[in-house]
Amino acid sequence: MTAEEVNSEAQQAIPMEGEDISEKKDGGVLKLIKKEGTGSELPMIGDKVFVHYTGTLQDGTKFDSSRDREEKFSFELGKGQVIKAWDIGVGTMKIGEVCQLICKPEYAYGTAGSPPKIPPNATLVFEVELFDFHGEDLTDEEDGGIIRRIVTKGEGYTKPNEGSSVEVSLEGTLEDRVFDQRELKFEIGDGDTLGIPVGVEKALQAMEKGEESLLTVAPKYGFGMAGNSQFNIPPNATLKYKVKLINFEKAKESWEMNTDEKLEQSRIVKEKGTQYFKEGKYRQAAMQYKKIVSWLEHETTLSEEDEQKAKALRLAAHLNLAMCYLKVQEASQALENCDKALELDSNNEKALFRRGEALFGIKEFEQARDAFQKVLQLYPSNKAAKTQGAVCQRHIKEQHEKDKRLYANMFQKFAERDAKKEAEKPKEVKEPESSEHQNGTEMDIDQNAAQEQMAA
Repeated sequence: MTAEEVNSEAQQAIPMEGEDISEKKDGGVLKLIKKEGTGSELPMIGDKVFVHYTGTLQDGTKFDSSRDREEKFSFELGKGQVIKAWDIGVGTMKIGEVCQLICKPEYAYGTAGSPPKIPPNATLVFEVELFDFHGEDLTDEEDGGIIRRIVTKGEGYTKPNEGSSVEVSLEGTLEDRVFDQRELKFEIGDGDTLGIPVGVEKALQAMEKGEESLLTVAPKYGFGMAGNSQFNIPPNATLKYKVKLINFEKAKESWEMNTDEKLEQSRIVKEKGTQYFKEGKYRQAAMQYKKIVSWLEHETTLSEEDEQKAKALRLAAHLNLAMCYLKVQEASQALENCDKALELDSNNEKALFRRGEALFGIKEFEQARDAFQKVLQLYPSNKAAKTQGAVCQRHIKEQHEKDKRLYANMFQKFAERDAKKEAEKPKEVKEPESSEHQNGTEMDIDQNAAQEQMAA
């Protein structure tokens, strides 16, 4: 009898017990609960789950164990990061639950197996314990500000992008109070005008058509410190949303547009950004101006006439971005955009002035003063530059005075320390010194005193 025949006979001899939890009810995944979990909540698609497991062949041969490594194993449920049986089985578990999963080859490693430990067509047995799970963090900073839990998986692989036209249904709640319940169409980037937080728009760009998700949105990505009077949302409120992406039409990417389309769309979003700016929505305005940069910054096939149009639009975008970042006190970003604007127009009055403001914002007062002085050299009638230059000079003077006091205190402490050490030294009886030596000593003391006075 061959090794494969022995293995097959051993597998057939072991009883297959447990509840069939496979979608097709074909006996592909059998689950047997060994220890009940707590609560009623189960992991959802996309949740990060934390488990311990031990995997064996049906004859009891162990091939892997996270417990042997003394380190929990984590993965995102339903994303195909593990064998199919795991996505199905762990999705039925509660926290604290221990279960046995018997997995047929087609729900495990199939006809190929996973050499050298798992042979072809192997039925596998896992003992799994679920310790914790939590939703997917959708923020770029991974600060937990937008947490998504997928109730119903969507279809396809494409997702909306900035500017996409989306059709959604949503329900917003705060502490079990429904404050917003609508079905609506809008363009991603315009949600703020409809009372839709940036966190929801960010989440929509991660969703597939038909997907329904639960979102937890922190204040930073919700209505912030201002709250929202329309929905009676207080400051710094964490919001819950149930969102379904019914349908969407993607906005054209840069590489999908020809020159005329890029120029036309740039003019449109420039006006949109200006409207946001007038309303005090500086971050939304910045998002519009960034589109212009992304569309036109690397465009190299323009005619001379179109090149001038593109340059004017890019210059306006960088100038406006600088102003937006100054408004939200992100001076380093403002400085970067001023420098970009000056690459396009080295003597641009607005760029030079805003560069001074940005340098002032990062407390580089001398450089800021020089920037305002350059504005005055080129544009003597700019009263604001003269005023700001004087403010910089005052800050420079205050900094010098502060430094002077700091150093004076340092020298005073050094002198006190040296005097203390001198006082603690044991005194020696010395022979009287000659008058010449004494005079020299007195001269040294006088010089030291003069030096200390200068240092002070």
